Amino acid sequence: MDVTRLWWVRHGPTHEKTMVGWRDVPADLSDHARLKRLDAHLPRDALLISSDLIRASATADVLAHGRHRLPHDPALREMHFGDWDGQPWDAIARTHPDLSRAYWEDPGPHAPPGGESWNAASARVTLAVDRLISAHRGRDLVIVAHFGAILTQVQAARACTPAEVLAQSIDNLSVTRIDHGLQSRALIAVNHCP
Repeated sequence: MDVTRLWWVRHGPTHEKTMVGWRDVPADLSDHARLKRLDAHLPRDALLISSDLIRASATADVLAHGRHRLPHDPALREMHFGDWDGQPWDAIARTHPDLSRAYWEDPGPHAPPGGESWNAASARVTLAVDRLISAHRGRDLVIVAHFGAILTQVQAARACTPAEVLAQSIDNLSVTRIDHGLQSRALIAVNHCP
């Protein structure tokens, strides 16, 4: 089989009211019924990998039953918001009005102080995906990651701009499936909530 199916799962909710990037905050995994539906939706014989941040790795722990777990991969982390991590939106808009506007309205080259741009995050996640596909071609892979990491791959599959893909919702505990062939990507489902 030449198709590698990636089942992207966004981690459980954090209930944070501030920017959350590389800051390690836990997920709320108390919705057992929803987690059970998610687990049943995902292929049982899939390989399972997650970002190394606790909200993703703990969500993956819940889904690990019967799936072979690969080591956590820091390249699958959320976008690095640098000095903005942990800050509320209005504070960022006050302290960096032009940069914060450009970061969201014209994403790509703009980076928060001490953080990474959309382009840098996309390159980081894409390299991790390429490594996974090369090592496990033809397999199902469940990847528990983050909003930004998942959107970088949706953007690549849609061949759209970062600004266009940022309009896409990726809910907590949702599934986005992208099938990778030898020369193609097919976006099968986005933000599916089992």
